[in-house]
Amino acid sequence: MKIIMLGAPGAGKGTQAKMIADKYAVPHVSTGDIFRANIKEGTELGKEAKKYMDQGLLVPDELTVKILLDRVAKEDCANGYVLDGFPRTIPQAEVLDKALTELGDKIDYAINVDVPDENIVKRMGGRRACLACGATYHIEHIPPKTEGICDRCGKELILRDDDKPETVKNRLQVYHDQTQPLIDFYNAKGVLKEVDGTVDMKDVFEAIVAILG
Repeated sequence: MKIIMLGAPGAGKGTQAKMIADKYAVPHVSTGDIFRANIKEGTELGKEAKKYMDQGLLVPDELTVKILLDRVAKEDCANGYVLDGFPRTIPQAEVLDKALTELGDKIDYAINVDVPDENIVKRMGGRRACLACGATYHIEHIPPKTEGICDRCGKELILRDDDKPETVKNRLQVYHDQTQPLIDFYNAKGVLKEVDGTVDMKDVFEAIVAILG
């Protein structure tokens, strides 16, 4: 079962990808995690990727394609995988499609978690993080006991640059320009499935399980 997760930044597709991976015992392959690992290790790929990610921009295809194809060729992906964060553009989708076809394989489902932009700006703008201990909160859904103060260590909570409305709007614009055409791409292939991402995440997951069976 090879699944691609689609959806705007902040739509919750990463959370759903993890839940799918757990239920169906297949790897959750996140390009974000791959990039973050490279950034943490200070690799050349990580340094290059960080330049783009810090600006809320997509990492270029040539930095992404090779590492992803190498990952899904590993033994733990033999029974399938959930791709999260790739492909992001039509050229990436075409490269992936060609590579899988050469292996006699294909994507089974492309699941689009649909959430309107205004919901995402509000959702991400409500996030708060503690830089001291790494705890995360949301002013509506997971508020700290004392506003602006971390429950765990008592340090100040901040709104990360990535979650500021202007950065989120920039990321959404990039998404609409570059990534949304994938919905048409996979729809034409007959593998696109859409779920409402504005409902509770458990309800979103139930809708996905109903599709996957």
